[in-house]
Amino acid sequence: MASADSGLTDKQRAILTSVLPAGSGVGRDRVESGSQSYPVNGKRIVRFREDDGYAKSFAFQWGIYQLVQYDSSNGTALYRDRFLRETGWKEPTSDSILEAGCGAGAFTQHLLATGGNVVSVDFSTAVDVAAEHNESDRVVFCQADILRLPFQDDSFDRVFCHGVLQHTPDPKAAFRSLLRVLRPGGIISFDIYKRDWRIRPWKSKRLWRWLTTRLDHRTLLSVLQWYIPKWLPIDTALKSIPLFGNYLGAVIPCWNYFQRRELTKEQLVTWAIMDTFDALSPKYDIPASLREVRGWFKEAGISQYEVHEGGNGVVGNGVKV
Repeated sequence: MASADSGLTDKQRAILTSVLPAGSGVGRDRVESGSQSYPVNGKRIVRFREDDGYAKSFAFQWGIYQLVQYDSSNGTALYRDRFLRETGWKEPTSDSILEAGCGAGAFTQHLLATGGNVVSVDFSTAVDVAAEHNESDRVVFCQADILRLPFQDDSFDRVFCHGVLQHTPDPKAAFRSLLRVLRPGGIISFDIYKRDWRIRPWKSKRLWRWLTTRLDHRTLLSVLQWYIPKWLPIDTALKSIPLFGNYLGAVIPCWNYFQRRELTKEQLVTWAIMDTFDALSPKYDIPASLREVRGWFKEAGISQYEVHEGGNGVVGNGVKV
């Protein structure tokens, strides 16, 4: 494989050419599409946009916690199992796959493991982290806006978007944008935080986001790094109380995975800090109910779909008409 500094490989150029509008030109170090010209830089990343915008908290977060979620780094199968459970994509494939919102790239390695060709996009420069740790001729990384995807209609066989929609300005519009680039008969799999009225520990963020979203990211992270290691044992005890744990744990924000036996004590602290930051720092946090997500499919004219609760909230899988 050519070095990252030499630009897109022939295989990557072919993958990108197949999904861009007709007449686009894909060179090794520049992409021409419509009347616009976009640079290819970093780890062969196509820059359809070049700032972090509303997703700057994620660029900051994944710059620090680059490999924490990677199964290959943390010694677990948490992301592989979640990927297989929530998509059902267990068979090898040669399909073209859009990963919308790659973050640090923890799911990218599992998308590549399917055998398909992947175009992986992120709104922010978190895409640089994903590209750093998922070098392959079968993936093209792009910095792009999920609401203004630069790809032609009906261009991908599959679309994967997990952990993303709730952090966009308009999750429903983002869903429709993803459907636009999915070919008829293609498969979409996504999730979004769940909206309901039950009191649960993860809803503690609702009490604090008015403040934490206004803090400098380094300041917020420093606060979490100070109190979470001290609070975690107390938080574990509170959340372990039958019946009352959901209520007692819904005041002080602490993403506590004490029931995850795969994680070491050190990992539990790291994940608690990382995911509490993830909950408190993003500009947008817009959940959706099961009923709302079913409505998205129906409004799009999709009758073959499944909507259910998943590990991150609501999971939607469907086939485009």
